[in-house]
Amino acid sequence: MLIQCSLMRFGNRTGSCYLVALLLLTISACASQAPSAKDAMHAHGFNHHAKSYQSKVPLTATPALNLKQSFDLGGIIPELAGKRVVYVSEIHNRYEHHLVQLEIIQQLHAIHPKLAIGMEAFQQPFQGYLDAYIAGEMDEREFLRASEYYERWRFDFRHYAPILRYAREHRLPVIALNLPAELTRKTGRVGISGLSEEEKARIPQEIDRSDAAYEARLRDVFDQHPHHEEQRFDRFLEVQLLWDEGMAERAAEYLKEHPESVLVVLAGGGHLAYGSGIPQRLERRQPVDTAIVLNSWDTGELHPDLADFLLLPEQQVLPAAGRMGLTINDEGGQLEILSCKRDSPCAEHNMKPGDIIAAIDGEPVASVADLRVMMWDKKPGDRLSVKLQRKRWLSGEQEKIVDIELY
Repeated sequence: MLIQCSLMRFGNRTGSCYLVALLLLTISACASQAPSAKDAMHAHGFNHHAKSYQSKVPLTATPALNLKQSFDLGGIIPELAGKRVVYVSEIHNRYEHHLVQLEIIQQLHAIHPKLAIGMEAFQQPFQGYLDAYIAGEMDEREFLRASEYYERWRFDFRHYAPILRYAREHRLPVIALNLPAELTRKTGRVGISGLSEEEKARIPQEIDRSDAAYEARLRDVFDQHPHHEEQRFDRFLEVQLLWDEGMAERAAEYLKEHPESVLVVLAGGGHLAYGSGIPQRLERRQPVDTAIVLNSWDTGELHPDLADFLLLPEQQVLPAAGRMGLTINDEGGQLEILSCKRDSPCAEHNMKPGDIIAAIDGEPVASVADLRVMMWDKKPGDRLSVKLQRKRWLSGEQEKIVDIELY
């Protein structure tokens, strides 16, 4: 199901938006598991408390949904094809959102051979590794290690793998949009003013703070989620604005350097909704025709200015991943087993708390990120060779290799 909205943020389009918020939020086809508080913040979805005020809009102008008029994704492709930039949102751990993103990319690529993909999931210093992967010079495990994917983004790579594989197959450029986490984390601690001169030189020099409505929505996010007393909203706001400006600046640079290209930007919904995050900041740097497509909006109110198109994809779940059935700790540079689940491959092979996983299929592992790289595409029934180290009081360290069938 799809809803078409008017683009009123930049004044370059008019039209009606058919919205009935209560109805949409109860349609069973779009019911989905709400993200946790932490995921919601990471995915940049905004919750809004109801405000008590008297609307200046007459009741006769209340937006309405024509239930007999239907839209679908295929029907909007011709309109999207006329845009230089198409933004498609995601909640990072929603599989159906990424499937929709891929479908839009495929449809637009059939129209625009010179299509590029900008992704929030990758940080700018790792662009060279993205280029190498797309060029076929790295396999996926090499790319995941080199890009530090599981240290920096951490969401299941299977959400993004089909998009990257399509880009690799068709040699479509993929642009790392995000600023390095070291800069945004430090900004969260000390603010932009606390960055060194070298660090300030690596961030956008112009940061627009004039969008009061956006600041109010971010204030709602900050107030609704647990935070330490020493955490300050002004620094939280600076981090959000830094993310938005950094991604907008990188996208604008690419458009300027490649005037013949069309760009599809994949980012969290909070970076795109109302045009407040990336879109208006890119527009400030590089005026182009754009469209915003939101994948669901079940964490906030619906409004005609929200986006150009609101999709309601049916929830889909990633296929089951292969598991060993253990919990681990990687403090101290080692993968130490903490426990084994009953009737799991871990228990079946007499793996014990305190054992160290030293290698998987001959590849050394020393962290959870290493382990996730080795297992990201494993399925139930796949087999792994696991090298274990076990400390014994009398005989010292003992090594053994076990062949495990994942469940």
